[in-house]
Amino acid sequence: MADEGNQETQGAGMFENRLRKNAKRLRKWARAQGLTAFRVYDRDIPEYSYAVDLYGDHAHVVEFPRRKAHAKGANADADRAEVLAAVTAVLGVPPERTSVKTHTPQPWGRSQYGRVGEGSERLVVEEQGLKFWVNLGDYLDTGLFMDHRNTRARVRSEAKGKHFLNLFAYTGAFTVYAAAGGAAGSVSVDLSNTYLDWAEDNLVLNGLADPRHVLIRADAKAWLEDQAKHGDDKYDLIVCDPPSFSTSKKMSGNFDVQRDHVRMMEHLRALMAPGGVLYFSTNFLGFELKDSATRDMAQVEEITPRSIPEDFHRKEIHRCWRMVAPSR
Repeated sequence: MADEGNQETQGAGMFENRLRKNAKRLRKWARAQGLTAFRVYDRDIPEYSYAVDLYGDHAHVVEFPRRKAHAKGANADADRAEVLAAVTAVLGVPPERTSVKTHTPQPWGRSQYGRVGEGSERLVVEEQGLKFWVNLGDYLDTGLFMDHRNTRARVRSEAKGKHFLNLFAYTGAFTVYAAAGGAAGSVSVDLSNTYLDWAEDNLVLNGLADPRHVLIRADAKAWLEDQAKHGDDKYDLIVCDPPSFSTSKKMSGNFDVQRDHVRMMEHLRALMAPGGVLYFSTNFLGFELKDSATRDMAQVEEITPRSIPEDFHRKEIHRCWRMVAPSR
């Protein structure tokens, strides 16, 4: 029993030491990048399967399913208590400003962004010169997918004068970046009124709300198919970041990214202007991009390694491609 106690103490010290080391390095890095929202611990140590993010002066802690080998060891409640104590001691964030969640694995990866709480205060965070509303308590996700920060920067750098399409737009972070980059106009499509309102709030927050930036409530899959068959609009720059699997009473049928991506790419290609660029991403790590899905593209490049931000220790969080349509 004494040995077990010593092992637990050493483990907690190991977690706290890693958190302290990460925080010292990443806080300096984040300041240089213009970030007030970033990850400080990303399941670095197998025995401590947590993600710890800072959002300004608040912390967001997500516990992931523990590995079998560790599950036989220290008590999970004791582990959690020690992790949270280290978050307070090292990061200076008290418990009342720390949101704690447990990640329940879904069979198809990132699920729809369902509500898990009620009435949490929204916060404003900064990212590379832009601002975003986040909510740390009411939903499993916070409103800002930090793992796509690098891709958002790419979109801003390419957006000037472009017509931009954001499918499965969520809270519109990509749209804000495109607008900030000088996009001539944008269309953002999402099924949720809650997230479209959130996207509008983000545009307003950055002084970018404008009739040229249109928010459409629709099933993105059905909307895309309809536009490919009947629409006349073409887009120079497109972001498509669908869920791995999605179903809703508001949808006709369901969506499965592996099953449906070939048809989706066909429809996306129909909406691309000559020389247009598509960023396609999925967090379904078992995803296989079929050759038939990209046969009409002039260029196809997987940019996943460059798309994962420096503050993410675990690189298996999403996959991302940059595709270019033929010039004519």
